Amino acid sequence: MSDTEDNGLSLKIVRDATCTFCGCVCDDIDLHVQGHKIVEAKRACVLGTAWFLNHEIEDRPSCLVEGQPAPLADGIERAAQILATARYPLIYGLSDTTCESQRVAVSIGDWIGGLVDTTTSVCHGPSGMAFQNVGEVTATLGEVRNRGDMIIFWGSNPAESHPRHFTKYSLMPKGMFLPNGRKDRTCVVVDVRKTKSAKAADIFIPIKPRKDFEALWTLRALAQDLPLDGDLVERETGVAIAVWQDLMVRMKKARYGVIFFGMGLTMTRGKHANSEALLALTRDMNRYTRFVCKPNRGHGNVTGADNVVSWRTGYPFGVNLARGYPRFNPGEYTASDVLARREADAAMIIASDPMANFSQPAREHLASIPYIAFDPKETPTTRHATVAFNVATYGINVPGTVYRMDDVPIPLRPAFESPLPSDFDVLQGIEKRVRELLGIVPAAAGTG
Repeated sequence: MSDTEDNGLSLKIVRDATCTFCGCVCDDIDLHVQGHKIVEAKRACVLGTAWFLNHEIEDRPSCLVEGQPAPLADGIERAAQILATARYPLIYGLSDTTCESQRVAVSIGDWIGGLVDTTTSVCHGPSGMAFQNVGEVTATLGEVRNRGDMIIFWGSNPAESHPRHFTKYSLMPKGMFLPNGRKDRTCVVVDVRKTKSAKAADIFIPIKPRKDFEALWTLRALAQDLPLDGDLVERETGVAIAVWQDLMVRMKKARYGVIFFGMGLTMTRGKHANSEALLALTRDMNRYTRFVCKPNRGHGNVTGADNVVSWRTGYPFGVNLARGYPRFNPGEYTASDVLARREADAAMIIASDPMANFSQPAREHLASIPYIAFDPKETPTTRHATVAFNVATYGINVPGTVYRMDDVPIPLRPAFESPLPSDFDVLQGIEKRVRELLGIVPAAAGTG
């Protein structure tokens, strides 16, 4: 970090800052800061640049109770009362905040015997289920950068969703064992439409919509040299069997193959069965060569949310703590389903906006119950909240830890402090008061 003068204004440079816009969590950004404004973000992609340069501290109270400005202490008290008296409370979101805040939120869920769910349940939840059933052959993005000579993107479009993925990790960089960078790699994109990522591929395979499961089991059969009916394969997948055979030959010849998959695979017909098939195919390929598989995660710390909830409960999302021990059952204990069935009687929404993207029945029920919302921006969810906390932005104003999409923890280097409180501090206050209301003796140190 350094300071210089620029047109009479103090210019602070924060080196190697971390961008929390997407799951790439790029930690090589140099931020040029003047006062409470970021004026340049060197090396950031177009999405990261917008994330940093458009950041402004909104002129809103740090706390609203029933839509009216209130002291922070009053908001904490009201939030604690709502959670401590609820019979079936829900905690949801968590993907755009630090691991430290996530940890406190899960502790609150434990004290109140509530549900803890993350945004994973509406994106890569099927992957989380598949990991438990099949396992995962995994690697870091650093290994991919240095070793991956065959890169497959399945139902994923990083050219638009993760703009630096190609240049920083998967296609372009020169690696330890890939001195020529892109020339040493083969890129395959499998998708139902020709995306911008497909334009960067050596091979594009357009499969029929909702036929990912059939395509993956075709590859599994070919990996084991099983006979297949070519007409049936083409009719089911929309792709000639010769194309799949050629792909399998290339996969077996690869020195280090990598499959990245996105919501185009997880949120279509088959869901967790699709993810299981892809993970099983990756496992099959390790009979011939080294192959790994990773989901392309979206939110900046959704991977951290999965990790933290797993540390604390044994499950990554959709966890019911009502009986004093964790139970996991997606569809029954996931936020969108619990709200749509009108089961939850209170909620705490952290760094998420279900009022903008949940189903109409879920939104209607959420609006009918008392709930607490945390967000650095005004959203439909904060506007309807009983208690709304306007908090500082993680990574820009707040330090802490986040997890990259490959499960590597990355520290945050904030650009400048905010006059607003952090959600970590507010959550700690809520946890302390909840424990007092429930008659639980506070722990000697740390969260419960």
